[in-house]
Amino acid sequence: MDATFWALVGLVIFLAIIVYLKVPGAVAKSLDERAAKISNELDEARTLREEAQALLAEYHRKRKEAEKEASDIVAAAGREANAIVEDAKQKTEEYVARRNKLAEQKIASAEAEAIKEVRTAAVELAVAAATRIVADKVDAKASATFFKDSLEQVKSRLN
Repeated sequence: MDATFWALVGLVIFLAIIVYLKVPGAVAKSLDERAAKISNELDEARTLREEAQALLAEYHRKRKEAEKEASDIVAAAGREANAIVEDAKQKTEEYVARRNKLAEQKIASAEAEAIKEVRTAAVELAVAAATRIVADKVDAKASATFFKDSLEQVKSRLN
């Protein structure tokens, strides 16, 4: 019975106490709980990862939709700008055409007025020349005869 024997006896007693107190079962239970906890955490992490991937996919889809909507808005704005430019061109051309027509009307009116004034001046000049010629060639007796004939023509036309 030496020290090694007593160390072996102490070890056996210690192991018997540990088995009697069900320490290996508690340790196994604790390890099983820890393994279950780790498994649950892994499952939760997997679930969170899947949710994150779903959110990421949705955000990518929303971003693509927003980009498409933005490009549609830009295209619509471009079409609207082109329509405004075309409308402005058309209105400008119509305005120029109206102004040209108005200018042509004013020119035609001024031309007609000038022709009228020239004719009036020509008539006045012809009347003055005829009056002067008639005055030079007609004497008092012929003048009285012309006056009587003219008076009778006016009376007959008035009746």
